[in-house]
Amino acid sequence: MYVAPIDRVDDISPRDFKEKYLKPRKPVVITGLSRNWPALTKWTWDYFIEIVGKEKVGLYNNNRADAHTPVNGYDEEMYFGDYLQMVRKGPVQLRVFLFNIFKYAPQLVDDFTWPDHLIKGLLKKYPMLFVGGAGSVAHMHYDIDYSHIFHTQFVGRKRVLLLENSQSPLIYRMPLTVESAANFVNWHIKLDEDNFPALRYARGYTAILEHGDTLFMPAGYWHHMEYIDSGFSMSLRALDETLAGKLKGFYHILPMRMMNNLLIKTRPEWWYHYKRKKAHQNAEKAMRSLQQHS
Repeated sequence: MYVAPIDRVDDISPRDFKEKYLKPRKPVVITGLSRNWPALTKWTWDYFIEIVGKEKVGLYNNNRADAHTPVNGYDEEMYFGDYLQMVRKGPVQLRVFLFNIFKYAPQLVDDFTWPDHLIKGLLKKYPMLFVGGAGSVAHMHYDIDYSHIFHTQFVGRKRVLLLENSQSPLIYRMPLTVESAANFVNWHIKLDEDNFPALRYARGYTAILEHGDTLFMPAGYWHHMEYIDSGFSMSLRALDETLAGKLKGFYHILPMRMMNNLLIKTRPEWWYHYKRKKAHQNAEKAMRSLQQHS
């Protein structure tokens, strides 16, 4: 796989952002976007434990979903404060995914500034928090609502791998899902190109996000994230500005997810193996096409 570093800028004008990144659908890390946010210093483990510690959250481990796991089904549940106390102490392969902490502590929205100057269509009811222990993994997927994402890292470091949605066949996308059948764990050390040979032809982007970095991830981008340290981050979402993007989001959230969950419920073993078989067939077809045109 060819992997290029994600562009990094300290600041960027609305015009440059639109022309260089939004229109061409290219990711960028904006290091100065959060510079003046109170959240940059105010949001700590202790602060979150104090204000939201008594709420229960669903936790996800590093295991891939099995034949009976519904879309976004979590693995266990815990009080948020107990989880944060555990995570801050060291490596824990458990993470919190899409936690709307602002529902329980609406005052937190005063601690950051929405990037209205860069993009329209921000979904201001749905800022989301992500938390993970060192060693936690968010396996390769793309967001089901097909939104643009501004993902800001607050504590700890996170390694990200991104690929355009057009790379879907080469990274073994499974039908009726936003998931890859390929294994990307520790991809930067060794990528499993023996079992997933089409990965050799894929082209991606990578970066390590640190305190205060904001990653702009265009709609539909595949992403695999590994927590180098225990930490947390926040995602702000914006609707795709195109009609095609909005229709894709609708299709993914309703008919596609409903059909996938129905098959998981009614024919779990058959569907589990069929999805993976089809992903390999599509990857082989895409690989042959590239070989013929090279």
